[in-house]
Amino acid sequence: MATNTQNGTRTLGKVRPHQTQNEGLVFEKSSPGKRAYKMPPLDVPAVDAAALLGDAHRKTPGLLPELSEIEIIRHFTRLSTWNYAIDLGMYPLGSCTMKYNPRVNEFVARIEGLAEAHPYRPESLAQGVLEIIELLQKCLLDITGMEAITLQPAAGAHGEFTGILLVRAWHESLGDARRKVLIPDSAHGTNPATAAICGYQVENLKSNALGGIDLEALARQVDEDTAALMLTNPSTLGVFENEIHKIADILHAKGALLYMDGANMNALVGKVRPGDFGVDVMHLNLHKTFSTPHGGGGPGSGPVACKKFLEPFLPTPVLVRKERAEGLGTQGLGANRTGSGELHWEYDRPQTVGRVRAFYGNTGMFIRALAYILANGPDGLRQTTEDAVLNANYIRKKLEDLYELPYKTPSMHEVVFSDKRQAAKGVKTGDIAKRLIDYGFHPYTVSFPLIVPGALMIEPTESESVEELDLFIDAMRSIAKEVEETPELVKTAPHSTRVSRLDEVAAARRPVLRWKP
Repeated sequence: MATNTQNGTRTLGKVRPHQTQNEGLVFEKSSPGKRAYKMPPLDVPAVDAAALLGDAHRKTPGLLPELSEIEIIRHFTRLSTWNYAIDLGMYPLGSCTMKYNPRVNEFVARIEGLAEAHPYRPESLAQGVLEIIELLQKCLLDITGMEAITLQPAAGAHGEFTGILLVRAWHESLGDARRKVLIPDSAHGTNPATAAICGYQVENLKSNALGGIDLEALARQVDEDTAALMLTNPSTLGVFENEIHKIADILHAKGALLYMDGANMNALVGKVRPGDFGVDVMHLNLHKTFSTPHGGGGPGSGPVACKKFLEPFLPTPVLVRKERAEGLGTQGLGANRTGSGELHWEYDRPQTVGRVRAFYGNTGMFIRALAYILANGPDGLRQTTEDAVLNANYIRKKLEDLYELPYKTPSMHEVVFSDKRQAAKGVKTGDIAKRLIDYGFHPYTVSFPLIVPGALMIEPTESESVEELDLFIDAMRSIAKEVEETPELVKTAPHSTRVSRLDEVAAARRPVLRWKP
């Protein structure tokens, strides 16, 4: 691997010397009197702002920075080059599926008639957008094996919240309001928070030695007061619950439901359907499995799919097709797409949990996800899943001789190592992650899941080529060697960045959120 020297410290891999110009705050660059624009003369009668605003009229102008146009352009352009993005390199963040978003998705979402469709547009003039929503619903139902769906939730955690509201509403409709939800220790952290917000007591369920659900422990904990089990499958360990059908049977025998956190559905699409192995309700992350923008590039989208018996409780409105002929009524959930009737939003649903999102959800994300699904088709989606699982196992095989593998169970979309071997030299997972920055990679997920002390959680997704994976593997192997030979180099990383190692505790507990002169 090629080497170079920067700031007196050897760096490897993809990193090369580059412009490290420091950048002050925009306020610090400000000088009185500078302008990037000149307003045209007022061509309407002037008004007395003080008279109009009264006490709301401020006596002194706001303290805003004053810069020239070129200073503004250079400032924000330089800042933009500091950002790491999927367009620059690999994001090995586990359980986040930071995959590449194909540009065709963006092109389709920007088609004028779609991008500018207003949610208050009359239904008769919005049939094109409604057809897109209906087709996406059908695709997601086919992919998951479920029977009813809402696209309203704005993100994965919001989908969890909506799904557990459906569970609660169903139990209450039977006059059997239950009090507790079971959550495995390998679940996503939002699961217990969701259950608590929905008014449930949370009971933890311990994983077995293989990283899966202990069926005997589950059978002991499930009783007539259990509303549901919230199960992430595959789990945050990257392990698929291969006895999931038995888990469902144990729950259903006691009248409890199986909720599946579908955040890791990118390991299952085209291979297996949750509805076929006993899942009653689940959410999907369009911003993960179906390649719509993630994080700051959002907004997200977390559709919730369920079995037919939960359909009456779906959030309003629900998309239905109204037949033209009198007396035919409506067909729910967009059935008979080729029928003669128009699509419309149905609000009269007596058992609904109510609206959970303004309007109908993040429509731009629906368009992007549908573009991705149709561009790939069934075979392409299956290949995507297989590639994601292959990439994770490739990394596992290439690194398991140097990094501790706490669970030997076959990996799905991600692999979780621990820092056990490196910790013996005083180097922790956070140190390794920071050293990885010197090699030109975004760090993996640090110290999660919590059931693995010192976890290194790595998910390459299907986006990465074998050449990129090899660069990442070489970097991780080089860091393991550095831990053995020069541990201080790793413990003081990163060395190639514009700022040195930050005090994360101070940043979290005493953040400075505004500029003061």
